[in-house]
Amino acid sequence: MIKICADSTCDLSEELVKRYGITIIPLHIMLGETEYRDRIDISQDEIFEWADKNKTTPKTSAVSVTDAMDVMRELIDAKDEIILFTIASGMSTTYNVFNMVAEELDTEGRVHVIDSMNLSTGIGLMVIEAACMAKEGMSAENIVNEIERIRLKVRSSFVIDTLTYLARGGRCSSVAALTGGVLKIHPKIVVKDGKMEVSKKYRGNIRNVVMDYVKDMHYMLLEARPRRVFITHTSKDRELVEEVRSYLEELGHFDEILETNAGAVISSHCGPGTLGVLFIEG
Repeated sequence: MIKICADSTCDLSEELVKRYGITIIPLHIMLGETEYRDRIDISQDEIFEWADKNKTTPKTSAVSVTDAMDVMRELIDAKDEIILFTIASGMSTTYNVFNMVAEELDTEGRVHVIDSMNLSTGIGLMVIEAACMAKEGMSAENIVNEIERIRLKVRSSFVIDTLTYLARGGRCSSVAALTGGVLKIHPKIVVKDGKMEVSKKYRGNIRNVVMDYVKDMHYMLLEARPRRVFITHTSKDRELVEEVRSYLEELGHFDEILETNAGAVISSHCGPGTLGVLFIEG
């Protein structure tokens, strides 16, 4: 049996995790001296409240060796072959942690650790594809080969309402240059080669910005793989999220439009009011 696993930054909802039988291993978030597990112990609101009160971004850390060891031992004891996805190795040491644990446990090639070179549901898209292939009876080797091919086609981007969180976190170096601007800027952040960078700069009301961002991808969306598209966000504006969903529905292209809330790790870096549309290029 092939078991699909991912770290918590894949931002898949509990419903999707259950639907596809995925095992999630949490990264950790530090609010001052208190440590929390991503998507288990803490919410978006708690993170934003703490960050605004303390004028700093929470610290995030990789999957712990203990957590990785516990999960991997349990799956290996069940005689499963494991395909495990991690956030981009350039953003976290999680990929290295899992490789180290696999080597220490002497898993004899039964554990395949994949550097997603992505984040959030950019990872989630690949995780679901792998789960579907496993269900269809593909071998682990063939699944890994196909995922490595798909990985280059995943399109992950989002627009942010405030520059503060990304600038504080230092994960997107090109954001720092924008923070001194007089006009309120909402950058489009894209993931490229496992790193985040500013692709385009929007100005104005965030609701208009989000819709302009989505409409700018019109032709890319029509050429995307039709199976699914994600709306992943930290927005409290329900009407805006529904407007994005309606736009995607009107394209008449996607079999499934999935919505997820960003987990604690992603929220810690992108801040409130962020929204992304993520898909796999056709």
